[in-house]
Amino acid sequence: MSVSGPGPEFDHSRDERFMRLAVANASTVRLLAPPNPWVGAVVVTAQGDVFQGATSAPGGSHAEIGALRAAGELARGSTLYSTLEPCSHHGRTGPCAQAIVDAGVARVVVGLIDPDPQVAGRGIALLRSGGLEISVGVGAAAIAEQLRAYITHRTLGRPHVVLKLGASLDGRIAAPDGTSQWITGPEARADGHRLRAESDAVVVGAGTVRADNPSLTVSDFHAAGEVPDAGVDPLRVVLGRADAGARVQPARSCSGPLADVLAELAAAGVVQVLVEGGAMVAGRFHAAGLVDEYVFYLAPVIFGGDDARAMFAGAGASTLAEVWRGGFHSVTRLGGDVRLVVRPHDAGSVRAC
Repeated sequence: MSVSGPGPEFDHSRDERFMRLAVANASTVRLLAPPNPWVGAVVVTAQGDVFQGATSAPGGSHAEIGALRAAGELARGSTLYSTLEPCSHHGRTGPCAQAIVDAGVARVVVGLIDPDPQVAGRGIALLRSGGLEISVGVGAAAIAEQLRAYITHRTLGRPHVVLKLGASLDGRIAAPDGTSQWITGPEARADGHRLRAESDAVVVGAGTVRADNPSLTVSDFHAAGEVPDAGVDPLRVVLGRADAGARVQPARSCSGPLADVLAELAAAGVVQVLVEGGAMVAGRFHAAGLVDEYVFYLAPVIFGGDDARAMFAGAGASTLAEVWRGGFHSVTRLGGDVRLVVRPHDAGSVRAC
């Protein structure tokens, strides 16, 4: 944590408390904000009044502006908390950093520096030039986790890739005759629809479209009443060609190297991609090293042979020394199933619930 300029010693526990509130505000707009980052803000006035804000839908106000508007004239002399560095450039809206200076805010507490090349420290510099006290790094770990997909998109120039697979305990996703509905239970399927709702695009292979004719909607999530009015089905992306009458339509058909497909989607504003299969597509993304997070839904089901379809198709590691190794990020019970979240190069601190 760094503090610029002279000034009193600040109560870090108080800063952490209000930053947690800002993080909570950000979580309410996860489905609404993309391709903008989902940001939360809090204004605490000199009198101790608290005003809150969160990113609006694209074209609407950013979190800091929402909190400043709520505070009005009381923002003068206040402390503003923002999970992400306030922007310093003109986009669909004006620069938040300048609005903060103009509002007479005395101090700004920022969780993370924005990795977007258009910001990347410029917002902090503008605030400092306006004479404001700045603290950076409060709640950084939680915010980096919350904005993980956004950070991937801005730093790597491609969407954050989540690979989802529902399987038996022995790693099979379909019976030898191709039947696969349903290996997992309703709770796991609803959680999978939550992943779709959080993703801007869903990717499947043309073979999966022909075999399963999926719709790739978030209907189970909608049915549970957990999607706000702004929640919409993600863009459907088919690697190959889908029939005009397929349930996945309307869909975007893509071909060529996966890196090129992802770059095309990133340029279209896709921040997170959910890869849903089948086994050949899963194998391609895995082999290319393009998966940022693996989500496995495992059911207490055993096919008991080697003729059912495995999770990944194609050639795998030929020796133990070549196997891919990651770390368990979380283990969660969902009804009768278990969700395992695995990440590359994760030391493996496991959260179980």
